[in-house]
Amino acid sequence: MNDINQLITYLLTPTAQVALIMAMAELVKKIGLKKKFISLVDLVLGLLSGIFVYSSLGIVQSIVVGLALGLSACGLFSGIKNLSE
Repeated sequence: MNDINQLITYLLTPTAQVALIMAMAELVKKIGLKKKFISLVDLVLGLLSGIFVYSSLGIVQSIVVGLALGLSACGLFSGIKNLSE
């Protein structure tokens, strides 16, 4: 049972957060923000997600996790965009 909890905590939760960050950034883009600012939106949303969800790790670690989430969302968005063009 402990292995399943670790899988959810360390793999599925961050994956879902990246997908949520991408969806929220896409929503912001549809509202009217220019495309060149989407990366910044991804980064800010990732930082906020990291700070709030992983606050138990400490501030430095939660910021690092947040940066990783935001940059992952940004890179995944760019990769999908490049593949679709």
